[in-house]
Formats: sequence, structure tokens, C-alpha cells
Amino acid sequence: MMRLVKNGLMFGNLFEVTSPSLVNRYNRALEHLTGKRTTLKEFHIDISGFSPEIGDELGDPLYLNPNGCNRQFIILSTAQKTAPLLNAKFSTSRSILRRFVDVNEEQLFALTIRDAVVGELLNTVFSISRPEDLFHMRRIDIEADTVGAHVDASGKLTGKIDRFMQEPDAWWDDVLVAEIIELARHTGDIIRTPLSLDTEGFEQGNFHTSHYGGLYIFQALRETACIPSSPLGEDIGSLPVDQVLSLEDRAPIADFLLKNRLVVSLADALGPRAVAILRQKMDFIAIDTAAGKGEDFAGLSRRDLRHIKRKYHGDFPAVYHTLESIVRQASSGRPTALPDPEDPAFFYLIRSADHRDKQLVNTLLTELTPLDFRQLFICHKDRFYAQYRTWSDAKKEFAVRFLAEEYMVDKVGTREELFGPEPGMEDEDASDFGFGRNMGPWGAIPASDEEDDSV
Repeated sequence: MMRLVKNGLMFGNLFEVTSPSLVNRYNRALEHLTGKRTTLKEFHIDISGFSPEIGDELGDPLYLNPNGCNRQFIILSTAQKTAPLLNAKFSTSRSILRRFVDVNEEQLFALTIRDAVVGELLNTVFSISRPEDLFHMRRIDIEADTVGAHVDASGKLTGKIDRFMQEPDAWWDDVLVAEIIELARHTGDIIRTPLSLDTEGFEQGNFHTSHYGGLYIFQALRETACIPSSPLGEDIGSLPVDQVLSLEDRAPIADFLLKNRLVVSLADALGPRAVAILRQKMDFIAIDTAAGKGEDFAGLSRRDLRHIKRKYHGDFPAVYHTLESIVRQASSGRPTALPDPEDPAFFYLIRSADHRDKQLVNTLLTELTPLDFRQLFICHKDRFYAQYRTWSDAKKEFAVRFLAEEYMVDKVGTREELFGPEPGMEDEDASDFGFGRNMGPWGAIPASDEEDDSV
């Protein structure tokens, strides 16, 4: 995994905590939330304040996420907002945190000058004992304040000031005046620098969760569904959706996605440009087969790759040959149509349509197109890291080199080419349900002002 870390493909763009004052603030916040402290003098944190180094130190990767369903957070700086979210149990969690920081950035900047802001993403479920519990997590509320409770004190001070201004005899109330003075010492000038935080709730409709081996929950569509990444077993209880599908149910999944207009073919979305993307997908499939045959990809050139394709053409899986036929037709100007969903190439030929659940749908598609390691890395990093561990050293080296040289140099451009424009916050705000969007610790990776997805 160190190969990934050194190339900025893992634990990238975390917020660095090195100054004694920030370390001290973090420890006060950590103790406030968990009763624990760290002895580390330097570490890195994600958007929620989780540190992989502290997780290793405490032996608890969920020290800020007890039971995996009520994420706590520590904000030392608004600069954390561009950091990724590690160990995310729900696909909506980062969107909620990012939006909270964006909406309250001015207030958070003022608060974090003096103290850490701590809080929690709250829902009505405090532990998940069965899959059905996940369907009760429809609304996420945010509770936040500084460790020193400056926001709460500010609210109390505002109330006392209002009372002082409205009650005719308040000038003579020595107790009230003394309380105002004492609270003002704690909060500072709340007239010039208001300390209130907008903790508006968020509706969680369609989302992915890593619980139970991974579940895709579509509960805010005309036709609802739950798609597990792994078998749930027989005693799953009654889930409040129209259908529960497995990844083996390729035709029903395709029917569900098409009926709900969640996907579009690459040919319809990109026109002639789809051919170049399909050829790259074919390259990834060819590399997977050749790696299984023991090929070494050191210094691999386009000419070498063509040689590999000729050498192992008969050994390639059926998906390769279907894509090859479609590319041949498209290149000659002949119309192409999607194959039957049971054809292993079907899901390689589609992408999410342009809607608020684009990221969620593209993540689901990675489960059905496992040989496309680029889309897997972009959309489903946990699954990418799990698969990466099983690859040969030659395929690991090729994938890392390709991602570092072809993707990381222009992440935004590549994502737009593959998936279309990403929805802005205004698009997410318009959602009636769910979210459209919805060196780190062990090496020196320069931080970027751009939001990073290398987690």
C-alpha cells in the first residue's frame, strides 16, 4: 500500500496538525468527545478531524464514529473542508460536513481562532443491529459548538441582551448586568462577530453504506430498491423497498436503472468520444489478463501493449471481445446498440445520467465493472484498496503509474470526461431527497487547494 501513499493515491490532502497549540486544542476536543488523548506531536486529519495515525495509536479506527452511525467531528480549521473523509460509513456524510463548513465558514473561522469546534451528525438510530435500521436514518441533524461552549454562551448572552434592552427596569438589575459582563468575557463581541451556527438538518434519501458488506439504498424513487454488495442472508427482516436485488441480478438491476432514468449509454452521452474511453477500458482488461499470465509491465509502451493484446487475445474474457466489436462498429461509423444486460460488457457501456445521485450510481456501476480500475479508484476507493491487495505486483505497478500519470495530473478534467459535469451545491440544495455528491500520514504529499478525492 505504500506505493499508493507515495504517489498520492492514498491518504492524500489531509490537514496537517503540527503546531503545539493545534495539537493541544485537538487533545482537548478529543477528550471532550471520547475521554481519550493522543501522545502524538504531529498527525494528519480528514474533514471530520479523524486521524489515521491516532486511529492506529488507539487501536480504534472508529474512535470518532461509535457504532458507525453517528459521526462525531473535530474542526480545527476551515481548511479541513477540502480534505477527504476516511472510513466513511455513509456516502452522504462528507457532503453534509462540507456543506456545514461552507454555510458556516465565517463563523467557524472566528470560532477556531480560539478553540476547536466539536459536534456530531445525529440521527434517530444509535446502533445498527439489522439492515432495516438503516431505513430509519432519513434525517441527519448537526449538533456543534466549541469545546468551551462559546456558541451556547453566545445564545445565552443574546437572550440576556434582548432582555436588558426590552425590560424597563433592567438597568437596575445588577445580577443581569453581571451575567452579561461575564458571558461577554467568554464570547467576545457577538455584535461584530456573531457566534451562531446554522445546523440545518439534511434529508438522507438515496445513499450507500458500508454496513453489512455494502448496501446501495434507493428509497426516494418511484420504484425503490436495495442492492447489497454481499448476500444478506435469509433473516434480513422486511425491508421497506419494492425489491432487494443482488449484484448477480444483472437484468433486474439494468431494468431498475433504466426505468428510473438513472443511467445513459456512453455513446449517447459522449458520441464519437466514447470510443477512446472504451479503448482504455479494453486496455485495463488486457492488462488484467496479462498480469495473470505473469507479464512484466516495466517500461510498457503502446507498442508493447499491442503485442500483449495479440499474444493473449484468445485468453481475454468475453467482456473484452464485446467491447472490441462495439468499438470496431463505432469507429466505422455504424450505429451501435447496448447488448443484453446479461452480457458482461453491458455495464461497461453505461454511466450515470446527470442527476443528483450521479456519484451514487457511478459507485454502484463499479461493482458491476470490476476490471475498470480507474472508475473503481475514482468512485469507490474502499473497494479499490481491497482489490488492489489481491493483484499481482506487476498490475499494482501499472495501475499506480497510470493513475499517477494519467489521472492525478488532471482529476477534474478526467472526471468530467468520464462522468460529465459534477453537480454544484445549488444542485444538491434543490434535491428533495438524498445527495447528488452525495502527504498524508506516511509520506510527503503536497496539499492542494482543490478538493481531493485520493482517499
